[in-house]
Amino acid sequence: MKITDVKVFRMSSVPKDDDWKEGWNWLFIKIYTDSGIHGVGEGSLQFKDHALTAEIEEFTKFLIGKDPFAIEYIWNSLYRRVTWTGGALTMSAISAIDLALWDIKGKALGVPVYELLGGKVRDKIAVYANGWFEVADTAEEHAKAALDIVSKGYKTIKFYPFKGTYVTTPERINRGVDLVKAVRDAVGPDIQIALDVRGRVDFWSALQIAEKIEPFNVAWLEEPVQFDNAAVMGEFARKVRVPVSTGEQLYNRYDFEPLLEEKSVSIIQPDICHAGGMTELRKIASAAETHYVSVAPHNSNGPISTVASLHFAIATANAFKQEIFVSFLDRYSAVLTNDIPIKDGFSMPPDGPGWGTDIDEDVLKQFPPTEYTPVDSEPYVEFF
Repeated sequence: MKITDVKVFRMSSVPKDDDWKEGWNWLFIKIYTDSGIHGVGEGSLQFKDHALTAEIEEFTKFLIGKDPFAIEYIWNSLYRRVTWTGGALTMSAISAIDLALWDIKGKALGVPVYELLGGKVRDKIAVYANGWFEVADTAEEHAKAALDIVSKGYKTIKFYPFKGTYVTTPERINRGVDLVKAVRDAVGPDIQIALDVRGRVDFWSALQIAEKIEPFNVAWLEEPVQFDNAAVMGEFARKVRVPVSTGEQLYNRYDFEPLLEEKSVSIIQPDICHAGGMTELRKIASAAETHYVSVAPHNSNGPISTVASLHFAIATANAFKQEIFVSFLDRYSAVLTNDIPIKDGFSMPPDGPGWGTDIDEDVLKQFPPTEYTPVDSEPYVEFF
């Protein structure tokens, strides 16, 4: 079997929650072979999809004629044999290619991808809901939205109560704490609540936040400070009594190694669309396991990201939970040929060989890519 072609597809995500100014784009690829089998991958890079498309097109010149079963060889060639390797762009391109190759191999052998990973360690994985707050602003609106999503069976929810410019004022800290209290009071003690700060505050403010939210039994505090400095993140985690998570903007096992060596972060969150695909996520998870750290793959991307992460999760012993953007589910259902099963706060991959599903190209045409302006269209203008 040989690779004959690679095609790139894009569509708009159009998220509904007011944390984002405009929708970004999801990017998929299909790798075709001379056997008639094709595989689908995703490398969504949100507001950098034009650059990602160009990187994939360059890599396609190398891929044509290669054996799609040679996943490790192809991965290492794209990572080690190129000039200026690593980083978000190259790793996202590798991710998309890698995921499509796993899909091809599963389809060719007639087995789900999780069987290629060693088989199930669980039949289903707990998922946590993101994007449930949509237009919620006040404490009362957050409480109402939280009750609504919990009523649909989700037992873990995550949201972003701390917003504003980089150095957080006492007023913004207190407002965020009020939102957390309102959600906790609404859902009761048995629902896990996770908070994503998204690096919006400085070290000193993050310490205050951690102390003030401790009474509300928070499941984890995500990216309390910026992700760039593993030593600072580790020092923060040692100073607080709330579990700390991070990792969505780290791109391979080498990026995660300094963080794991800090021996203080409780949960890492590599993104299967950015951190090298299934091949690299397995290695990151294995490294984390030696430090007794759990893995909860980050996922604010499209449906193939979600499906691939579910295959990873049910075949990985130290997988913790899987992130699901509930505001995207209708769009996932529309574009997938076989939908993602979610019930009572748990999920599993669709049934079938490879991913168990595909991207419907005819449906893609209903969601043309969004046009945007870098920085101005993005949700991070208040980060400094």
